[in-house]
Amino acid sequence: MSGQQPGGFLARPLGFRPGRIAAYVGLGVLGVLVGVAGAIAQGGWFPGGLILALLATAGLFYGGLLVTGTQLGVGAPAAGWLIATIWLSVGRPEGDAAFAAGLGPLVFLFGGMVVAVMCATMSRLPQPGTQSARMGK
Repeated sequence: MSGQQPGGFLARPLGFRPGRIAAYVGLGVLGVLVGVAGAIAQGGWFPGGLILALLATAGLFYGGLLVTGTQLGVGAPAAGWLIATIWLSVGRPEGDAAFAAGLGPLVFLFGGMVVAVMCATMSRLPQPGTQSARMGK
């Protein structure tokens, strides 16, 4: 617990630095790119493309957690992914849409949301150099 101020989460400073903000923005842009690529892949190569798209979203969300060590590291790419997929699912006045009707797009949308929630609610990563809770270790 060295280096941390006493008190709850709200009592501690947020510690936003330019590098951390750039990482969140970059993760958000990656979320948009993975959302667009997943929308194309899941419809093009069913069911392999659907599995590949869900694995890509899971890798991005978990990678954001590993890189930043915070739940916001999952939230930034998840927000970009959600914005891109919702934007692509809304049809144009001409009737064109990126998602076709069927089970694949629904599994992609709901599966991506479930993966984002799973990654965001994972326990925090262990900090290096912390003491073990077991006695004698």
